[in-house]
Amino acid sequence: VQLQASGGGLVQAGGSLRISCAASGGTFSSYDMGWFRHAPGKEREFVAAISWSGGDTHYADSVKGRFTISRDNAKNTVYLQMNSLKPEDTAVYYCATASPTWPPTSIYDYIYWGQGTLVTVSS
Repeated sequence: VQLQASGGGLVQAGGSLRISCAASGGTFSSYDMGWFRHAPGKEREFVAAISWSGGDTHYADSVKGRFTISRDNAKNTVYLQMNSLKPEDTAVYYCATASPTWPPTSIYDYIYWGQGTLVTVSS
């Protein structure tokens, strides 16, 4: 499975951004999916996950109520809508396919990773 994240960029604090992750080379609709982020000097951290059907979602406490994960299985794409962005949300965001563990919050729960897209939130 190949994953291509896109949509990152520079946004002011309080603004919104939607990033996407397009999958190819596998059966996208059979995978739970997740987003992680990696900020300079910090470990990669879980952000959000969505089940294969889209019926279940799970969020890190730091983004709950501000971020929304969704997917379109017909387009083999998972999205992360980010609202009320804060400077501490600045990071490279990665999408990944999850093993059948729920909720998949550990990096060890994930199999295939995309290359990441940079989100920068200015104060």
